[in-house]
Amino acid sequence: ELSDDRCGIGHLGFLGMVIAIDGPAGAGKSSVARAVAQQLGIAYLDTGAMYRCVGLLVARDGVDPDDAEAAFRHAHEADFDLGGGLIRLNGEDVGALIRGSEASECASRVAAHPQVRDEIVLRQQAIIRGGDWVADGRDVGTRIAPAAELKLYLRASVEERARRRAAEGDQPDQLIAAEIAARDERDERRPEGHPAADAIELDTTEMTIDEVIAAVVDLARARGLVDAG
Repeated sequence: ELSDDRCGIGHLGFLGMVIAIDGPAGAGKSSVARAVAQQLGIAYLDTGAMYRCVGLLVARDGVDPDDAEAAFRHAHEADFDLGGGLIRLNGEDVGALIRGSEASECASRVAAHPQVRDEIVLRQQAIIRGGDWVADGRDVGTRIAPAAELKLYLRASVEERARRRAAEGDQPDQLIAAEIAARDERDERRPEGHPAADAIELDTTEMTIDEVIAAVVDLARARGLVDAG
């Protein structure tokens, strides 16, 4: 868990304020979290990007992503730098590379190993300790920041999530839907892959991204985390 010794005042005048946005693949959590962070003027952490980085390393090395020991070694030895809006892995800008289908698939499989998740969670807790953050992922509210001031869990139908992903690339909806369903099944086997008990669940199937962003900002204001003006 995060230490209670929080060392710094964030942009909003709070000590270590965290807004946790979790949800399954394609629910729009990354786009929403990035926009909310920008609107609130605080830092953004894409926790899934770190798993995608490990997935990229595994794919490049031709390692079986189901090999827990090899996946952990790659996670432990990786140098992550998520500052300045870029994603650097061992000094290389991999922001575009980690969004490919191979890295995404490997990321989901390496993330299933408890020792890999433990390593990455420790890294992420060190990043957010003492500052103000909007962080998105699968287990921000359950493991990374269980004391987060606001926790949300974004949902959407498999069909809608596949449509959104297809709009970002050139794969057909049906193929993406199958991949998303497989990832959902893997995630549901992990206790931390489910919503935190105190998370606010938001079904985004029929919502535009702007509507979701506005809803999150409104909730932050209702909690007194940001200026209501």
